[in-house]
Amino acid sequence: MVLKTHGEIDLMDAANGLVHRVLDGIEKRIAPGVTTADLDRYAEETIRAAGAVPAFLNYRGYPATLCTSVNDVIVHGIPAAQELAEGDIVGVDCGVLYQGYYGDAARSFAVGEVAGEARNLLEVTREALELAVRQVRPNGHLSDIGHAVQEHVEAGGFSVVREFVGHGIGTALHEDPQVPNFGHSGRGPRLQPGLVLAIEPMVNAGSAGVRIDPDGWTARTADGSLSAHFEFSVAVTESGARVLGIGEARA
Repeated sequence: MVLKTHGEIDLMDAANGLVHRVLDGIEKRIAPGVTTADLDRYAEETIRAAGAVPAFLNYRGYPATLCTSVNDVIVHGIPAAQELAEGDIVGVDCGVLYQGYYGDAARSFAVGEVAGEARNLLEVTREALELAVRQVRPNGHLSDIGHAVQEHVEAGGFSVVREFVGHGIGTALHEDPQVPNFGHSGRGPRLQPGLVLAIEPMVNAGSAGVRIDPDGWTARTADGSLSAHFEFSVAVTESGARVLGIGEARA
């Protein structure tokens, strides 16, 4: 695990600040009739205008700036001419490379008015991320994060995706350690100040199963149920968790 200095974490805070600015802009633009390609163009233009580079574009061959995952898509949905419709939910994952350091965050949004199950799924997944962040403290166990997510998600009647997990982040988009969204507490490596983790619960309304589209990227729920995804990049500090890019520390 690569530990970062205070200066490096400040640079990552700036990178993530740009990511959250993009996500804020996307939230204002999401509406029925908007395409995921429209959102992707906005994101790329905003990132490049800030002097940064889209982190996902051409990463292992990925063809876009954003991952836009609509309804039953869990992650890695490719932006296209697909128009969003009233009642959809869409997960938007964004990453940037800024001054040598990566930022990475995701939010899931409602398109107009959504059904009760969708609203509940969004709420439970967002809450699971908040609970995960509370586990980030010096000498805490890495597994405490996933345990908190799984416990909350399953209590809400939903399923945690196991095929995709969070990760360390820094001068590489994906660093050790992996950060599962499930498991027992009190196990695995101890968290140390300077570690930065991308924590990202992915939650299905139905079963936890996953299937991959022929494009090799788009991951869907196996049973066609809805899925939601929220993510923060979080630094372990001497006093607890620092959620990067949103201007606040969280104990």
